[in-house]
This record gives sequence, structure tokens and C-alpha cells, in this order.
Amino acid sequence: MSQGGNESPKVSQYDEAMEALSSLITKRSRADKSNNGDRFDLLFDYIKILELEEPIKEMNIIHVAGTKGKGSTCTFTESILRNCGFHTGLFTSPHLIDVRERFQLDGADICEEKFLTYFWWCWNRLEERTTEKVDVAILEVGLGGKFDATNVVKNPIVCGITSLGYDHMEILGNTLGQIAGEKAGIFKRGVPAFTVPQPEEAMCVLEEKASQLDVHLQVASPVDPILLSGLQLGLEGEHQHLNAGLAIALCSTWLQRTGRVGINYLNQTTSLPEEFIRGLTTAALQGRAQIVPDPFIENESPGDLVFYLDGAHSPESMDVCAKWFCLAIKEDYNSLDNRAHNELSSSHESGHMNNHKTSEKSSTQILLFNCMSVRDPQLLLPRLMNACASHGVHFKKALFVPNTSVYYKVGTGASPPANSEVDVSWQLTLQRLWEGLVHGEKGTDAKNADLTFEAGPDDTEKGVRSCENSAVFPSLPLAINWLRDNIQKNQSVRYQVLVTGSLHLIGDVLRLIKK
Repeated sequence: MSQGGNESPKVSQYDEAMEALSSLITKRSRADKSNNGDRFDLLFDYIKILELEEPIKEMNIIHVAGTKGKGSTCTFTESILRNCGFHTGLFTSPHLIDVRERFQLDGADICEEKFLTYFWWCWNRLEERTTEKVDVAILEVGLGGKFDATNVVKNPIVCGITSLGYDHMEILGNTLGQIAGEKAGIFKRGVPAFTVPQPEEAMCVLEEKASQLDVHLQVASPVDPILLSGLQLGLEGEHQHLNAGLAIALCSTWLQRTGRVGINYLNQTTSLPEEFIRGLTTAALQGRAQIVPDPFIENESPGDLVFYLDGAHSPESMDVCAKWFCLAIKEDYNSLDNRAHNELSSSHESGHMNNHKTSEKSSTQILLFNCMSVRDPQLLLPRLMNACASHGVHFKKALFVPNTSVYYKVGTGASPPANSEVDVSWQLTLQRLWEGLVHGEKGTDAKNADLTFEAGPDDTEKGVRSCENSAVFPSLPLAINWLRDNIQKNQSVRYQVLVTGSLHLIGDVLRLIKK
């Protein structure tokens, strides 16, 4: 018992495991020039120490790399095969809230008890082996391919490469050809592989690498919506038809090569098995084209504060994210308008007139953004702004915040140390870029768009740097509270908040609003 009768908070077994896991994470930047794959061979040493070489060889693995759509493709693939009746294992990264999201068995996050059992088994190098056995394991590459941790797999059943683009260039290279070469590092001799339509430079490299390893590389076509029997894909966005098509090809090949099914689904262009349709239409993945009404506001004012979350963080994905957001808010507006109309008609019929403010409210678009400092915001923010503008959508204000979570610590409470002074220099850089873009869009002199801060009564005390078109908040909770306060003060406005730029930011927002 400490002095004053205050006991130290009890640390759970799960928290102890998170602390142990966090101790293994170096604070070395991913852009460090020494990150050249020289430690990749150590992974095979760890596998030998744990005596997992043979168990891994016996697994029926689907291995997926790419720049965009890896997580979605793996999610579709897992859902299809689970609906076909198979015991599935899925590994994806990064997690958004809890590290257990990376490990799924039969479509659900692994429970704390199993996680602790397997984690400490590895940690203590116990002699007994895990008895968990799945029919199929779908592995999503974390970064690149050639030197990714998942590439300890030597004999997958089939490999997939999703859409390629410019991302992690500080590690993978500055050209699409170099990036494609790293992604193709998951190809294994004689193992079939699928990809989607790629830029010519990238496709040439993929084909060359495939030829060198006697890999039969095929291009999967996007799934035809007609084949879904009138249903919609479980993951939002037109681009998901591309990922779904790749997932179908991967699942069909896996079924054939493991001797599970004798039908060649790849050649069936007129119909899909019922299990495939069910898998594609029930797939779910957090942080990708996800719409979440704020529960704090929803009870009192339904639809007044809605978060549209997408972890886009590359130039190409900014275009896709913008298109999805613009179409989604249009659909939401129509549904709210129809609901208000129906309520109004109902009140007329019953002889009661309620105050129907929903249809009178104006929708305002807000951007909540952050990106890692290794990315070039001049390649991201202009793409996002221009893509939205092409659909007639203009953000009233952009909010820039630092991430709450930190990359070198795992666990649901993985927050940076509580310092009185938070470094927001990167967010101020983003703000300056945004203000310049807005001035350019309005036809004013972008070069002379100096930041003129508009300090409100509480802004200075809270460390908020607010301008006409943007604001920098020293913490995410302050930004969320600002949104909530404005909604409660102005009952005639509805906020539609696009959250993008970083999967870490997406996880922070979900963790905060779902408390």
C-alpha cells in the first residue's frame, strides 16, 4: 500500500504481455538506411528455435502482397473460404485498436486467453507445441514482400499481388518497377500467382520475376456485380470489385490445388457458388470505407455527427477515398431526406406536427487528417482536395492532429507520454500546405497565404491553432470535443467528417468514439 492509501493500478496478464511485446520494438525509423533486409535471415533462426519449420511447411497458405487493397483482398478471401466450410486463419496488419486484430480464427479476433498462451509459449520457448490447426492461412504482407516477416513461408499454395502504387518509397524504391520488384519477392518457384491490372512499368517487372521462377502469373478480372445476385460487397467502394475479383481467383486456385473442389471457378463467368457470394457480401474490415455515427451525439441528434473513416495513405488511394466519401455522403443525404419526408407525412396523417429539423439542416464536410512524416503531404492533400472538388465537395474546415497511439508500443492504452508541450510542428506544416491549397482553389494568392490565427476564448489555453480554413489541435480528444461542441451549439448543421491519411489515426478515432 502506497502512502496516502493510493494503491497502484493492478496490471493484468494481458497488459504484462503487451509490455513484453513492446520491449521488442525498436524505435528505429522505417526510413533508416540500415533497414536493408540484413536481419531477415534472423527470422529463419527464430523459426528453428521454436521448432516450427515443419508445421509451417504443412500449412495451406495464401500469401498476398501489394500497395493498396491487401487487407481487403485477404478479408474477402478469408470470408469466402470460411463460408465454404473451412477452418480459416487470417493474419493482417496493422491493428487499429488491439493487437489481437492481427490474428483471426474463423473470422473473429483471437481471444485474450489464446493470445496469452501462444505469446508466452513463443516468449519462453516452451517445448510443447500449439495444437491450433487451420485448413487455410491467409497472410497479408506488412511492408514490401521480399524482406517482410511473412515471407518466411517457403511453399504457399498461391500468391497474390494487389494494386501497386507509390508508397513506402524510402524503403522500397522510387519507381514503380523497384516497388514491384520488392512485392514480387513473395513469388516462389512453381507456385501460381495472380495480380490485378497494373501500370505497364510495374507489370513488366512482375512478369519478369515470375518468368525467372517459373511462376504462372495471371491477371484477375474485377468481379461483375451481376454475379452477386443483387447483393452488395461487404466492403464499400467501387475499387473493392477489383480486390474481390482477386480474392475469387485466389480461393478458386487454393481449392483446386488442395484437392478440395474439382470445379474450375475461374472459368465460370455467368455465376458464382453460393458460398462465394455469401463470403463476398458479408466480409467486414475496420477502417476501410467505414461509416460510424458518433454515439455521443447520435442519441440526441441522429446523423448530426458522422465519421467516414478510410486508412488511405498513398496518392492513388486518396483518389479512391475521395470518390467513396463523396458518393457516401450523397447517399446518406438522400436517406436522411427520405426519412424526414416519411416522418413528416406520418405526422400529417396523425394530425400531429413535430419540429422536423432533419431536412432543414445543412450538411458540412470536415476533414480530420494526419499522415506519417515520411510521407509527402504535397502528394496527398492536393489529390484529396481535387478529387473531392471534382464531385462538388469542398471541406469547410480541415483539422490536423497528432496520432494518439505510438508505433513503438502495443496495447489498447498505447499512448505517448503525457507532456505539457506537444510537438505539433508536423501538423503546422500540413496546415500551411492546406491553407495554400484553399487559397489557390479560391483564386487568391497562395504564396501570400500567411497563417493568421483566429484564437477563440479557449483556444489559446488549449493550444489550438485555428485559421480560417483549418485548425491544429494538440490532441485528438480536443478535436473530437470541438466537433461535438459545435454540433450542440448549432442545431442547424450536420457534420460529415472524413478521417484519413493514417491507419493509426483511424484506430485512434475508433478507440475514442467507441468508448
